[in-house]
Amino acid sequence: MKILAVSDLVVPYLYNSDVRQSYGDVDIVLGCGDLPFYYLEFLQSAIDAQVYYVRGNHDQAPQFTSDGRVLRDVQGGIDLHGRVLNINGMLVAGLEGSMRYRPNAPHMYTETEMRRQIYRLLPLLALKRVRYGRPLDIFVAHSPPKDIHDQNDLAHTGFKVFLTLLKLIEPKLMLHGHVHLYQDKNQRSQFGNTTIINVYPYYLFEAHPDKKNQTVDLLL
Repeated sequence: MKILAVSDLVVPYLYNSDVRQSYGDVDIVLGCGDLPFYYLEFLQSAIDAQVYYVRGNHDQAPQFTSDGRVLRDVQGGIDLHGRVLNINGMLVAGLEGSMRYRPNAPHMYTETEMRRQIYRLLPLLALKRVRYGRPLDIFVAHSPPKDIHDQNDLAHTGFKVFLTLLKLIEPKLMLHGHVHLYQDKNQRSQFGNTTIINVYPYYLFEAHPDKKNQTVDLLL
């Protein structure tokens, strides 16, 4: 299964009518936040691949398109926030948002607020562990963990509680955006048994669940 992960920037190379020629074999799109809803809808339609996404701190609704549509979400897309899904044999969970730097703003969380989001996620992960022998393969977030790919300003500080989650659950892969990169390749780090990748602005990889859904091999 081929997976295209995207975040934070509308890429002209992807947002054009020829994208299917290069990415027509993509099976799913994972959105890591701060992307216009119309962009994710376009990828879903043009590539003919289901979009799963989390919202970033700038993903406020409603959003208005040039043809007069009002978008409050990605129509046809599936919001991953607070969910654990089996996607073609691959276990995927998502958490939206950034560190809170503005009071009462949507899709922002203090460390304590994000911890509560994870507490709600843990029973779902426990059920997956019972059913499949593992709780999670891929963790999709907008923000990075603390001290891994994050920055010093509050808006781009990562969540400490993400490190706790990764130690406890040990997914093979964590994908995030939020921190913009100005280099030729994605930022990649290892934390225990989890590979963490900043997908900004996009990242292509493969996942191969076995026939009994007991494990997933990732080709990164």
